[in-house]
Parts: sequence; structure tokens; C-alpha cells
Amino acid sequence: MPQLALYTFGVLTSPLADPAPLTREFYDIGEAVYREIGRHPGYLGRAEAAGGDQGVLFGADWGAWGEFAVPAWYDKGRTADTTALATTLSLWTDPRSAFDAVYGGLHRAALGRRHDWFEKAEHPTHVFWWVSDGVTPTWQDGVSRLEHLHGHGSAPGAFTFRHAFAPDGTPAGIKGVGPEGEQAAQISPPTASDSRRSRSSSRR
Repeated sequence: MPQLALYTFGVLTSPLADPAPLTREFYDIGEAVYREIGRHPGYLGRAEAAGGDQGVLFGADWGAWGEFAVPAWYDKGRTADTTALATTLSLWTDPRSAFDAVYGGLHRAALGRRHDWFEKAEHPTHVFWWVSDGVTPTWQDGVSRLEHLHGHGSAPGAFTFRHAFAPDGTPAGIKGVGPEGEQAAQISPPTASDSRRSRSSSRR
């Protein structure tokens, strides 16, 4: 049965290594959000770095999720001290489950504060696409789909909450999704691996 891949990307106003209280708060909220989403119906798993330090994205071992990549418009740092982005790559059973997780609970509250942490988005912040069961999407897949969405709009191979498609390529709107469905910037920064939630170790 096909599964739904979700890639999110946002540019932060400050590097992940910034010692300011606002950055620490971002991490703390993100960790709580991950715990809650990890228990949400329809959630299947997400990319996590194997043994990586908090906030280390470039050069980390992401296992079956592939080498870390970012969209062409990201123009900030790439070292542990200068990286200023938050991104996720996850798998879901269906768009409705993902939408309810993003716009419910702790993540909904965090989205209300996204302007405290993120630069104003000039590009799409999320993209979906369907993958076959047993296929692990990669970071490069997510980047390519997000860039395609930015250049061409929603299509069966790269779509949004607001303009979703079924696995067979037919339009499949999510009931009750309004304009906020275009504003799904991920709040949480990636953290070190957690084998209970990550599918990477079982797919290497």
C-alpha cells in the first residue's frame, strides 16, 4: 500500500548553535512536538541522524534516508556553528493524518509562534508525494519535490495540504483544509536518532 512522504523546510533567523534563550526554547518545544507527533495515528517514521549531535545536519549519517540536502534558495551556513534551518522528512499513511498532527496539539501552538524563529517564507515550506510501501524517501527526493512545487505548483508528484492528490494521481482534497494548509513550516529541528521512532535502521 502506498505511503505518504512529507518534506518540510524553513530558514531560521538565527543559527541552531545560537546560545540565546529563544533558540533553546525552539529546541525544547521541538522535542516535545516530536514526542507527541510520534504517537499520532497515521505517523510511520521520520529521518533521524544516527548518533548525530543535536543540530548537526550536513555530513551526518542519515542511513537509508540518504545524504542531507537543502533547496537551492538556502544561502546560510552549513557548519555546526552556522546552520540556520529546520527541516523534516517523514512518512505517513495519508494526508488527513498528517494535517491533523501538524494543525493540532503542541505543533499547532508552536506554529502560532513561527515568526519568533523563522524568516518569512518566500518559497513553499512543505511538499508531499506518494511512495511505494518499503521505499524510503531521501533528503534529495524532498528537495527536488519542493523545488518542483515552487516552480510548477501542485501536481501528483509534488503537492500540498491544500491541493492534495491520491496515489492514483486524482485530486483528493482534505476536508476542512483552508489557506492555513499552505503554512506548514516544521517547527522542530532534527535531533539524534531514536530507534523506536526511526525507520532508518531497519531499512539500511
